[in-house]
Amino acid sequence: MNLREQMNIVIVGHVDHGKSTVIGRLFADTNSLPDGKLESIKEYCKKNSKPFEYAFLLDTLKDEQSQGITIDTARSFLKTKKRDYIIIDAPGHIEFLKNMVTGASRAEAALLVIDAKEGIKENSKRHGHIVSMLGVNQVVVLVNKMDLVDYDERVFQNIRNEFTEFLWKINIKPVIFIPISAFCGDNVAEKSYRASWYNGPTVLEQLDGFANKKETRELPLRMPVQDIYKFTAQGDDRRIVAGTILSGSIRVGDEVVFLPSQKRSVIDSIESFHTVPKDIAYADEAIGVTLQTQIYIRPGELMVKANEKHSLISSRFKANVFWVGQAPLIKNKVYKLKMGTTKIGVKLIEIVNIIDAAELHIDTYKGQVERHDVSECIFETTKPIAFDLISEIEGTGRFVIVDNYEISGGGIIMKNVTSGDNTLIDHIQDREFLWEKSFISSAQRNGAYGHKSKFIVITSGNEGNEHVIEKIGKELEEVLFRMNYKTYYLGISSILSGLMSQDSFNYEDREEHIRQIGELARILTDSGQIMITSVFNLDDDEAEKLKLLNQPHEIIIVNIGESPFSSFKAHASISSDVAVNTVCEMLREQEIILEYYL
Repeated sequence: MNLREQMNIVIVGHVDHGKSTVIGRLFADTNSLPDGKLESIKEYCKKNSKPFEYAFLLDTLKDEQSQGITIDTARSFLKTKKRDYIIIDAPGHIEFLKNMVTGASRAEAALLVIDAKEGIKENSKRHGHIVSMLGVNQVVVLVNKMDLVDYDERVFQNIRNEFTEFLWKINIKPVIFIPISAFCGDNVAEKSYRASWYNGPTVLEQLDGFANKKETRELPLRMPVQDIYKFTAQGDDRRIVAGTILSGSIRVGDEVVFLPSQKRSVIDSIESFHTVPKDIAYADEAIGVTLQTQIYIRPGELMVKANEKHSLISSRFKANVFWVGQAPLIKNKVYKLKMGTTKIGVKLIEIVNIIDAAELHIDTYKGQVERHDVSECIFETTKPIAFDLISEIEGTGRFVIVDNYEISGGGIIMKNVTSGDNTLIDHIQDREFLWEKSFISSAQRNGAYGHKSKFIVITSGNEGNEHVIEKIGKELEEVLFRMNYKTYYLGISSILSGLMSQDSFNYEDREEHIRQIGELARILTDSGQIMITSVFNLDDDEAEKLKLLNQPHEIIIVNIGESPFSSFKAHASISSDVAVNTVCEMLREQEIILEYYL
C-alpha cells in the first residue's frame, strides 16, 4: 500500500484579512473539493443574491454563516502531487484564541495572512507571537488583497520590511513573503502576471517546499515505562518492562538506557500479549521487553537507545502553556505534571510573558496565569525528569498540569533551563536564616551525650530487601542505645515502598516523604541525636536531597547489596550480615562515637 506523506499547516491572521478565502481558492485550484461542491455554492449564492466568495467553501457551520465569521478551528484537506495537507483555518477573532492555539499546536508550518490595504494590525503581531510561542518554525507571510492596492510593489515591500523586523524580535525568521490576491487567484496556485515584479514561489509551490517532520519511527527511541511485571509461577523469573513506543524502534540486542536514572542494560526479548516474541518493534506499538541484566527501574522512566541522542534531563525548563483551570496558575504552588508515564510535582517559578485571551494583550508583568491565557513560563519539577524539546520529539515534549484532580493546563517544552538556583536550595537558605538557635551549643550536647550527631540512611537496590534494611536499622539503633547513645530509628521504609504500588500520584507522594525525612533529620541531628532511617531503592537525586535538607549536619548513606545509584557514591556498600558492625566502626573512625566514651 502506497501511503502518501501528510503535513499539517495552520493559517492565522487578523479578522477579515482573508484566511478562509486563501484556503477556498487553494481547494478550488487543486481540485480538492468534492464533485459539484463549488458549483452548488455558486448556485446557492446566485439564488440568495449573495456575492460568491471562496471562503464559503469552508463556512459550513450555521453560526459561521449567520455571523459571517469562522467560529471553530476548521480542519480541511488539500491534496497536491507531493503530499496531502490538513489545513487548519484558525479563527482570527480574539474570543476564539484558545481554538487557534489548539489548532496551531498541531502544525508543522504556518501561513500568516495580512491585508495589503489595511496593513499590519496589532492582532497580526499577536498572532505572530502565538505562532512563535507554539514552536512553529516555518512561517510564510501572505500579503493578501493586492488587487485592492493595484498590485503596488511599494505597498508589499513596506509591509515586508516592517513585519520582518517584528518577526525577528520574536525569534521568527520568515521563510518568504508572498504577494497574493486570494479572490482573484494571483500567486495562490498560479503565477500572477499583474504582480510581474515578484519572482518567488506561489502559495501552492511554497506548501510543497516546506520541510515535513520526520516519521516517528525515524526519530530516536523514546519509550516511557508504564509498569514492570514480575512472574513467579513455574519458575518464570522474567521481569517485563512494559510501555508504548512513542518514537523510533527497538531490536533484540540493542543497548538501552533508562532516564533519568541512567541505568543500562541490553534488550533480551520483545514481547506482546498473546503473540510470539519478535526481534523488532516500532513507534506506536505497545510492547514488553526483558533485559539481559536485572536492574531496578521505576514506572515513569524513559527508555532510550544508548547509541542515539538522549533526552534532556533537568528539573527546570521553559514551556508555553495554555491554562484552562478555574483557579489561576500561581507561583510556588505544587501542581502535578503528567508527561508520558511520568507523574511528578511541579512549580511555576517565573512568568516570562502572557497573552490575555480576552483582550489579546501581551503582558510581561502579570503575577499569575488566568484561565484561557497563553503564557511563556519557567517550571521546576520536584526532581529531574527526562524530556525533549517540542521541536525535536513531540511525544516527550508535551505535558499536562493537574490541579485538584482536574487537568488545568497543557504545555509544550521550548527550552532546557540550567541557570538559576533550585527552589530547594532557596528553601534551605531561608530555613537556616530563620532557624531559632538554642542557647546550648553542639559541643555542649556532644559532651553531655558522649557522641556527635549523625543522620544514617540505609538503602538497597535488591528487590525484596525492604524488610532487610528495616531490620538493620532497628538493630543498629538497639546497639547504639545499649551503648547509652541518644539514637532514634524512623521506620518509614515500608510506607515508602507501599506508596510505590498505588496507582495515584505515588511519586509525588514519595518525593514529599523524602522531603519530610530530610526536615526531620535536620531537627533530630540539631538536637544532638543519631537519627537512623531506611529507604528502599534510594536514587541519586533523593540521596542528594537528603544531604541538602540535613545541612549543616552530616549524613552517612549505607548501601546493602545491589546499589540503587547510578553515579552517587554511597559512604559504604556492604553485605547485610556485617552491616551493623561496619556502621559502628565507621562512626568510631569519624569520631561520632569516641573510644573513651565506650
